[in-house]
Order: sequence, then C-alpha cells, then structure tokens
Amino acid sequence: MKKVALVFCLLIASMAVKAQFEQGKWIVNPSLTGLDFTYSNNDKIKFGIGGKVGTFLIDGVALMVEAGADWSRPVDAYTLGTGARYYFNSTGVYLGGGVDLNRFRWKGGHNSTEWGLGLEAGYAYFLSRTVTVEPGVYYKWRFNDSDLSKFGVKIGFGFYF
Repeated sequence: MKKVALVFCLLIASMAVKAQFEQGKWIVNPSLTGLDFTYSNNDKIKFGIGGKVGTFLIDGVALMVEAGADWSRPVDAYTLGTGARYYFNSTGVYLGGGVDLNRFRWKGGHNSTEWGLGLEAGYAYFLSRTVTVEPGVYYKWRFNDSDLSKFGVKIGFGFYF
C-alpha cells in the first residue's frame, strides 16, 4: 500500500512541476552561492557568479539571457550571452546552448574579447512549487583561442514565475 501511495504522490508532484515549464512562465536562475568550479588551460580552479533570466516561448523551451563574472588568477572574465533551454517532459532534466561574448582581462593590463558557444546539461530539483536547486555541467568553446575554452560544474538556483 505504501508503494501505491508513493507512486500516486510522485504522479501528482510531476503534474505540478509541468506547470512551471509552460508557455508564458518566467525563470530567474542566479548562481547565488557563487560556486562555479571549472577546469581550463588558463586556470585550474576558480569561483564565479552569474545569472540567467528567461521566458518559456513554448512548453518546455525557454529563451535565456545571461550575464556573469569571475575573478581568478591570472585572468578575469566578464560574460554576456543568449541561448535556449529545452526541458524534457516534466522531469526537470534540461539541455541548453547559446552564444556568448567574453571580455578577458589579464593581470598586467592585456585585454581581449572572444565569442564562443556554450552547451549545458542539468537538473532542476524542485524544493517548492517555484524554487529549484540546479546542478549542471557545461562546456564553453571559444572561437579564436581554444586555451580559453572550459569545461565546468556549477550549482545554481531557479525561480519559476
């Protein structure tokens, strides 16, 4: 009997989650903890902050705009970008991708600007009807300087309205 009750509760919960990925809903996705560990050829471990804001154009597909910054040695980076996320059914699993512009500033005064593509995969775990914890992995590929490309793991929060 407990198994039947558990399955019924999970079914009801998944229906409530589906409502958060519907057309016209908004998502705000900050990295409030500032946790953004990455590995690349330029920096081994760094901390960064960032945020994304978006709206669902159709059920399960969100158009996102992002901004971020990270301060690590020997290079600081500032990011602006846009992209999209696709949520699989009502499970909370998503794939995302987009284009971004990075401004890099090295210690010593050298600056550069790079365009790139980003891919991400993650899971939106609902703590309540509108608040999620979103662990994910990502890869950011730089067009001109592959040493600035990076693979990383991040933890963020999501607020669905």
